[in-house]
Amino acid sequence: MIEAPAPVRIALDAMGGDHAPRSVIEGAVQAAAEFPHASFVLVGLEERIRAELSAMKVDSGRFTLHPASQVVAMDEKPSVALRSKKDSSLRVGANLVREKTVDALVSAGNTGALMATAKFVLKTVPGIDRPAIASILPTQRGRTLMLDLGANVDCTPTHLLQFALMGHVYATTVLNIPKPRIGLLNIGEEEMKGNELVREAGELIRKVFLGDTVVNVEGDGIFRGEVDVVVCDGFVGNVSLKSTEGVAQLLTHSLKEEFGRSIWTKLGYLCARPVLRAFKEKFDHRRYNGAMLLGLNGVVVKSHGSADGEAFYHAIRAALRLTSHSVNDRIREEAPRLLRTQGMGAGRGEGEAS
Repeated sequence: MIEAPAPVRIALDAMGGDHAPRSVIEGAVQAAAEFPHASFVLVGLEERIRAELSAMKVDSGRFTLHPASQVVAMDEKPSVALRSKKDSSLRVGANLVREKTVDALVSAGNTGALMATAKFVLKTVPGIDRPAIASILPTQRGRTLMLDLGANVDCTPTHLLQFALMGHVYATTVLNIPKPRIGLLNIGEEEMKGNELVREAGELIRKVFLGDTVVNVEGDGIFRGEVDVVVCDGFVGNVSLKSTEGVAQLLTHSLKEEFGRSIWTKLGYLCARPVLRAFKEKFDHRRYNGAMLLGLNGVVVKSHGSADGEAFYHAIRAALRLTSHSVNDRIREEAPRLLRTQGMGAGRGEGEAS
């Protein structure tokens, strides 16, 4: 007999994102229908949330509303949000995670403010100095996990090692890869390639993982699926991710333009439509929405700010995956152990949130 999943409670920042609160509610309705074991707390300006629920004809009894009197603007400085917006939907949601009232927080709000608030409220697990933004990307062979995607612009070799450790735990726990292949993003495959940061990080990572699963991977190797985990600093990771999104948009635009050139190309489109539909579905960026903040004492997922309801639904799914596999608990267990095994000191971390 298959056991029913344990109940999960997810806080949703109802005021975060370009299309809030509508996109948040749409995503929550879709997730509630698919995951009956999950319940959702809509955090934000109560009157606005109730008005949107009414306009959408959604039964408000399906969700719990938790009031928050402030909203963090998308262009607000993280330091300002942290100091002056203590009753923002973002901060209140993080507090609910810390208090264990909910199991996770999902937000499409200001990325910098979310990172700063989550780190301040929840703290990092022992062995990890900084949380990293991680996301699943499609490849020719399936999928790969990439981190960091923008949380940490300036990194040390130790930070990259910690990202590799967190990626390793995610790959073994969630992706079910017993011995994940770790790739350090570089300008060449040879060990001597790259700047001093990357070379030193490579030495540290190979020491911990004994070298047999660690390689340098170039940008084009990411989507060929040469590795299971891609490690880089946040500056490189964010530029790489945004570049691939731009290429995808260019490809879509070019296909539409070419198929619309003449009656013959339009007929060709009709013939190719089933293939194009399958292609679009496979590489729909909304399916990969939901970047995870790994290394915290709690589950936090960042959705694209421009996410619609479908995209926000996938961010909720990412939060459910993290909670069901207890990824951050596994990081708390594995990071110090792996470092001690190789005679290395663990990162200081910040311990449990108080």
